Amino acid sequence: MHIYFSGIGGTGIGPLALIAKQAGFEVSGSDKQNSSYVEYLVKNGITDISIGQTGKELETLHAKHSVDWLVFSSSLPKENPNHPELIKAKELGIKSTKRDEFLNYLLQEKNLKMIAVAGTHGKTTTTAMTIWLMKQLGISVSYSVGAKISFGEMGEFNPKSEYFVYEADEYDRNFLSFNPALSIISGVGYDHADIYPTKQNYLDAFNDFVEQSDKCFLWDDDADKLDIVSNEKILVMNRPDYLGLADNLLGEVNRNNAKLVVQAIYSLDESRDIVELSETMNRFPGVSRRFEKISRNIYSDYAHTPEKIRGALQMAREVAGDSVVVVYEGLHNTRQHFIRKELKTMFEGILELYIVPSYLAREDESLEMLTPEILCELMEKPALRHPAKLDESLKSSISNLASQDNLVLCLTAGGGGSLDEWLRKEFNS
Repeated sequence: MHIYFSGIGGTGIGPLALIAKQAGFEVSGSDKQNSSYVEYLVKNGITDISIGQTGKELETLHAKHSVDWLVFSSSLPKENPNHPELIKAKELGIKSTKRDEFLNYLLQEKNLKMIAVAGTHGKTTTTAMTIWLMKQLGISVSYSVGAKISFGEMGEFNPKSEYFVYEADEYDRNFLSFNPALSIISGVGYDHADIYPTKQNYLDAFNDFVEQSDKCFLWDDDADKLDIVSNEKILVMNRPDYLGLADNLLGEVNRNNAKLVVQAIYSLDESRDIVELSETMNRFPGVSRRFEKISRNIYSDYAHTPEKIRGALQMAREVAGDSVVVVYEGLHNTRQHFIRKELKTMFEGILELYIVPSYLAREDESLEMLTPEILCELMEKPALRHPAKLDESLKSSISNLASQDNLVLCLTAGGGGSLDEWLRKEFNS
């Protein structure tokens, strides 16, 4: 079967394309722009990728070798309901669905049980932790994770595996397409106002996700938000009960996520030594773009919601105390409007704040563009606030601050053309 992945450079679609190739499908795809993720896929054997999505690329490929199924990212119809590839697929009679339908097909065909990791924040790292622990324990596993990892590919199909570990995104209600055998909720806040108009809508979706899971692990404060209690199906974990478990990792958020993972994997086989699981978890090597060291004193973190930003700042302070500088790139202008009240005091206590233009995608065009200048005026606490661009001036400022033993935390969103990609070109040693 020939599967064509539209938006193949995305962190949700790309790993699924890798999995499909390893599972024996013929794989091709397209993206609107080249990026490090597209190059990563090419290096891993998916060479038939078109840059450009006019519909002609799909038509040409289909004429050479019939495409059976077009799988697209949730953002595709959001950005353009009349997307050329969706229109062309319909003209050519090619089946077209979002990724969840293809993944459910794969799970059924390969007889895999899903371990799903969901949450407003922390799900990528928690998914990676789950994969790491299972691999270290010698448990054969297939998986999809939305970041590069040092101990495997972003997506992997293992024909010997019983479980499929999945980063279950709540955007576009993706996570409600599955019935996990085991689920982990890394943290619940509120996000994606374009999908969930109210916070209660958002919480209701997480309640549905818990209900659809055979077993679920979450912290007590998140259970309180969802108004659920412990039972045979749901384990609500109280933090004081898990002191000493996976406590050697950097960052409070990481330590909490690790405890969830240790307990969840222990539940699969309680004959294992939970202390051994914890000690293994303490050696977790981390994930790309989650407090990732780019160069001396320069870190990149894909933090774009208030909870994620606070978690990244806590890690930075754990390393550098009060000597923290932030370079901030918001993910979506729409989200900056949504979180602007929290942004006002978000960076209290840091030395300096540099704000570059937000990474734009799926925008509400009716909203005012919150430029770096406007966002700088919005911030109340940092004494030194600088509107900035990805240029030599910013490079010089970052270099000077890092050389003075300040930790420069770059909160960076997006893929091609983002602050993260610029950092890697300018500073990666």
